[in-house]
Amino acid sequence: MSEKPVKTLSGYTMLVAGILTLALAVVMAYLSESNSSTALGIITAILFITTALIFAGLFIVNPNDAKVTVLFGSYAGTARKSGFFWANPFLVKRKISLRARNLSGQKLKVNDKVGNPIEIATVVVWQIDETFKAAFDVDDYEQYVVIQSEAAVRHLAQSYPYDSFEDAGHEGMTLRASTDEMSKVLEAELQARLGRAGVRIMEARLSHLAYAPEIAEAMLRRQQASAVVAARTQIVYGAVSMVEMALNQLSEKHLVELDEERRAAM
Repeated sequence: MSEKPVKTLSGYTMLVAGILTLALAVVMAYLSESNSSTALGIITAILFITTALIFAGLFIVNPNDAKVTVLFGSYAGTARKSGFFWANPFLVKRKISLRARNLSGQKLKVNDKVGNPIEIATVVVWQIDETFKAAFDVDDYEQYVVIQSEAAVRHLAQSYPYDSFEDAGHEGMTLRASTDEMSKVLEAELQARLGRAGVRIMEARLSHLAYAPEIAEAMLRRQQASAVVAARTQIVYGAVSMVEMALNQLSEKHLVELDEERRAAM
């Protein structure tokens, strides 16, 4: 079953009807006491009951809120439009907010794809899109969002390495370097997990990403060493390129004839 609108009437019209019915009931009560008429007493009781039912059916829906209604255990519909309405007074109404919400996840300690312990946290922006699923397909949709978000973040961290190192042969996307791609992957997984609760993911991004404290210093030294090696490699490449360019120009302009031994010495 999916969400459907509930049948409602104008709350203002029914409020006026309730006031008129109440006034009529008061008049009938006065007449029944004056005449001691049983028939008038029965009519008076019916009018008071009708008035109570009219007032019981009045309800308000605030902007960006919805009211999920249930009639004797059956789903009757959802009131999404804001305003003042009247519906069956026997309906049980449950308020669900349709506003966008932020979930700031706690820092999780998990191993990445290659086994390095890392700390990771995320920020998720979500809102209810399907009120029927949020109300009836899960027990508590807010708790469901928290638990499933944590599971999705753990799965993301375990599916990709934190960083790539040439000596380790890591290729492809990484948690640190592929920020935008990781956000898209996380959004897609969260939507797949939370769609069954009627939740729509508006945005999901990593808010914290770091190596765990016990290996942070060692990994920092490794990154520094990799940077030094890369810098030295670039220097050597530049020096060799300069020599090669000089030899080629000398040969092209026939300024100096160099044998293999002199070329190697240069």
